[in-house]
Amino acid sequence: MLKDKVILVTGGGQGLGAAIGRMLATDGATIIPVDINQDNLKNIVNEINSLGGRACDYKMDVGDQDNVEDVIAAIIRDHGKLDVVINNAGVDYTKSVDELTYDEWNRVIKVNLSGPFNVAKASYPHLLKNGKGHIVNIVSTAAKRTWANASAYHASKWGLLGFSHALHVEARKDNLKVTAIVAGGMQTPFILERFPDVDPNLLQDPKNVAFTVRHVLMQPEGSVIPEVMVIPMRETSWP
Repeated sequence: MLKDKVILVTGGGQGLGAAIGRMLATDGATIIPVDINQDNLKNIVNEINSLGGRACDYKMDVGDQDNVEDVIAAIIRDHGKLDVVINNAGVDYTKSVDELTYDEWNRVIKVNLSGPFNVAKASYPHLLKNGKGHIVNIVSTAAKRTWANASAYHASKWGLLGFSHALHVEARKDNLKVTAIVAGGMQTPFILERFPDVDPNLLQDPKNVAFTVRHVLMQPEGSVIPEVMVIPMRETSWP
């Protein structure tokens, strides 16, 4: 079902984004990872292509509306279409409210919440032109519960979950699918580089979440999964 689909993955240079690209490439899709770090992008593109897949990277700052529109236009120019958008890019600062700066708050909201809006809005006309398409938003268990020193992250992910469901309602009339994937902790740089003392055995392999992405994309034409949660079996922060 994914053969010859053109799939955009934001934050596609490492971690979950790279795992998604690797997995979907094996189904014959053309993977378009975008990121602000071009070195990471080149690595995953070279890896996918060397294994017989198809991948092409573009530098994108999801928080920059003009840049997003330009990159989407370039993808359409170079590949002729866009079938699937996976909003995965994210940032966080582990700080209390009194320590968090205004710039840090704004950056988290800009990347984690405005970013998916920017990418979805720029992509929507092209998905609409196809007569079908799918937008997948990578949310987080941070949209279901809260912990200390992550107020901006929680605000962005709760907002993203609400945006996903609202867009799902609007998109169905246009035969477009929208899914929110609520992911628990993963063995990715996003967690491991910031919390080096965490036991990786309590986290899930990002390829497990990539498998969930693949699952929602493989649903029959007449069905959509609006929301799904996937968490590690041993994650201690979730009941």
